[in-house]
Amino acid sequence: MRIGLVIYGNLDTISGGYLYDRELVHYLQSQGEHVKIVSLPWRSYPRHLGDNFAPAWRRRLRDLQVDVLLQDELNHPSLAWLNADLRRQARYPLVSIVHHLRASEEHPAWALWLYRLVERRYLRGVDAFVFNSDTTRRAVQSLAGEEKPLVVAYPAGDQFAAQITPDEIARRSHLPGPLRILFVGNLIPRKGLHVLLRSLSELKTCDCRLEVVGRQDADPAYAGQMRRLATRLGMDDRIEFRGGLSKAELSAAYKRSHVLAVPSSYEGFGIVYLEGMSFGLPAIATTSGAAREIITHGVDGFLALPTDVQAVGAFLSELCRDRQRLAKMGMAARQRFLRHPTWQQTGQKIHRFLKALATA
Repeated sequence: MRIGLVIYGNLDTISGGYLYDRELVHYLQSQGEHVKIVSLPWRSYPRHLGDNFAPAWRRRLRDLQVDVLLQDELNHPSLAWLNADLRRQARYPLVSIVHHLRASEEHPAWALWLYRLVERRYLRGVDAFVFNSDTTRRAVQSLAGEEKPLVVAYPAGDQFAAQITPDEIARRSHLPGPLRILFVGNLIPRKGLHVLLRSLSELKTCDCRLEVVGRQDADPAYAGQMRRLATRLGMDDRIEFRGGLSKAELSAAYKRSHVLAVPSSYEGFGIVYLEGMSFGLPAIATTSGAAREIITHGVDGFLALPTDVQAVGAFLSELCRDRQRLAKMGMAARQRFLRHPTWQQTGQKIHRFLKALATA
């Protein structure tokens, strides 16, 4: 089977969505399928809209020799109008991989109106969907209002092949010293680092340290604001900004931490929570998005309302004071990870779905 995949930029880009695409490509190739990456350069949203009317881009997609064309939904502005022509002229099905909708994020009213308009047109212009969560499936069906062939294939958290025992989790939890908190995510407003910093500033009786891991070039202005906020809150000695880390370095950060805290305003899934759970880290997230499909509140993590600084602080304070609770939740987090599908199983599920579409 010949499969195309439309993305922006490089498949090695660091984000949960690109990790999903990358793991899928690796699995398909391991099964003997030929995968052709079709890449567009990153540009502004208006310029991406112009791609729909670029003759060279239209010819490139129309002339693809593939049996199925996968499209990362992130590319929706470059395809929203073009797909209508592809469905008439090409013989392959168009399958959108949806990680989360831009229209599900927080934006000014005018921008949200535009994003909903463009994404609705895009979603109605494809033949089938690969969803990363039930939350994403519901968001798409609510916006597009159409039923199409679909598969929900959860991302996995096993890229680190973490090995840790309940005894090791318990020992780490009871080590003397501060509560070690880990934030992993690109430094963009949606990931909620500002909420976490303000929460930590209110923990007057809890000794804690925060390690911030994530690209700072995704939104340099926001990254700078976070550094200044840490200074203004008087927390420079409690926070370490690490930037992007290698896989080995990130694995070491997970191993030495007690809890993962990423209070995002929205996550289409949240691979990072599962990755933390693989190391026995309880996760602190929010009720907005799909984190609820991963985290059981009070069992293997905590869920707060978005921007609820006091709640996030209260959860961290509880784990700081009660190391027995920390150990118990860490063990539950590890068990939650072990029950979750692997990348291999996710790839198998999508592969079966694509073969059925290609032969229909």
